[in-house]
Amino acid sequence: MKTSLQLKMSQQLTMTPQLQQAIRLLQLSTLDLQQEIQEALETNPMLEVREDDAGDGEHSHHNDNLNGESHSSDSLNGDASKHETSTNDDSDHRQEVEIQEHIPDDLAVDSSWDDIYTHTPTSHGLPSGDDDFNFENVYGTTDSLWDHLNWQLNLTTMTDRDRLIAEAIIESVDSEGYLQSSLDDIFEGLIEALSGDDDPLEMDEVEAVLRRVQHFDPPGVCARDLADCLSIQLNQLPEETLWRSDAIKIVKEHLDLLGTRDYAQLMRKTRLKENDLRDVILLIQSLNPRPGNQIESGKDEYVVPDVIVRKDVKNNRWLVELNPEIAPKLRVNPSYASMVKRADNSSDNTYLKDHLQEARWFIKSLQSRNETLLKVATNIVEHQRGFLEHGEEAMKPLVLHDVAQAVEMHESTISRVTTQKYMHTPRGIFELKYFFSSHVSTEGGGECSSTAIRAIIRKLVAAENPRKPLSDSKIATLLGDQGIQVARRTIAKYREAMHIPPSNERKSLI
Repeated sequence: MKTSLQLKMSQQLTMTPQLQQAIRLLQLSTLDLQQEIQEALETNPMLEVREDDAGDGEHSHHNDNLNGESHSSDSLNGDASKHETSTNDDSDHRQEVEIQEHIPDDLAVDSSWDDIYTHTPTSHGLPSGDDDFNFENVYGTTDSLWDHLNWQLNLTTMTDRDRLIAEAIIESVDSEGYLQSSLDDIFEGLIEALSGDDDPLEMDEVEAVLRRVQHFDPPGVCARDLADCLSIQLNQLPEETLWRSDAIKIVKEHLDLLGTRDYAQLMRKTRLKENDLRDVILLIQSLNPRPGNQIESGKDEYVVPDVIVRKDVKNNRWLVELNPEIAPKLRVNPSYASMVKRADNSSDNTYLKDHLQEARWFIKSLQSRNETLLKVATNIVEHQRGFLEHGEEAMKPLVLHDVAQAVEMHESTISRVTTQKYMHTPRGIFELKYFFSSHVSTEGGGECSSTAIRAIIRKLVAAENPRKPLSDSKIATLLGDQGIQVARRTIAKYREAMHIPPSNERKSLI
């Protein structure tokens, strides 16, 4: 085997740490971004939060166009899409020593290299300065249904034997409040636990304890089935409640007829008139078929909009701006930056140089994220003016490719920008992905978005006669009359996605 020396030239794409950071910041949600900024402030002495109020009251409004001016990379103003240079005195600028590293004006965050770099954001929030007294931390609750039931059990006077039975019953309750195990299984398990007692356990004891536990809050808990759950709630109502006895009879004997909405058969079985049956059904519908859901565990999650859209009535145009509250304003600390010596290679000076470069790249990455987010949001608003003016029925078809082509970026970049980013509009807060939908052709040669079709279906169902609800075929016919050709199976798919039951389940006397 002969040894030889060969010279080869090749080209390959590599992602620098700075580009990785820019892409990672681009796809972070608001809470994740706040956590990232907090970590950067804690680890990099060169970064600090701007305390000046020079630009706090100003918001740079953008409509249709994105200002492409270059900005200083040493500061980032968190105001809505407005990036200002540092307001320090000229003496502070003269003290800073420039590092010989080129930071481009337009940082490239556009990339289709999803297979090279992936990131799964974690849900963290920026801790606030008043965490020592937080209303939700003090008065909120994270108790589960089982904690809630055991807390009531501890306040109930019982013998040790009955308490053991009650604990076994509570352990078999699922998250909706129903018993997962049959009473026979609970009884057999308790026999083994009480095998050492001289007095053998009887089923009557288990049933008696079950009836006591079923009086716990929430009403209807520890039920064996739906009929049992509704009966427990009805029995806990005052005896003088109108139609209580008739409701109990229907729940215990004719729940299947009520489920199939066979009102004619119900009236024959119960000998109730139509108006009376309507009142009984209203009473039953006021009950909770899933009592365990009343006890929610965990903390509430809040959505902080990244983009704010409002209408300038005077000029009749829509203004798009970044939310100034999503991130603090950052800058390079001028005092620490002035300590960097150009020709000094000591460890201390190298430490300061490295952190100064990291701080400038981080600020530039944040600025690029804001500019990209604003550019994409502005383009979305351009496409969906009809939605902002008239609602969902005026939503136009829009796909990632349309926005990517308009802003001259890759579709994967648009996907990153629109994930877990929210827009506040006069019609509510929506995720940016909400404004994207497929299209259906109309008879006039135009296009109608799937979101608009869903809105029309919802409107038709809301206006239908509850005695004769619209079938999927009838809805398809009504859409066809409006020039929108949609198949019946597509109507069914959209209806199920909106959690609208089929026509036979929507039938009602009310």
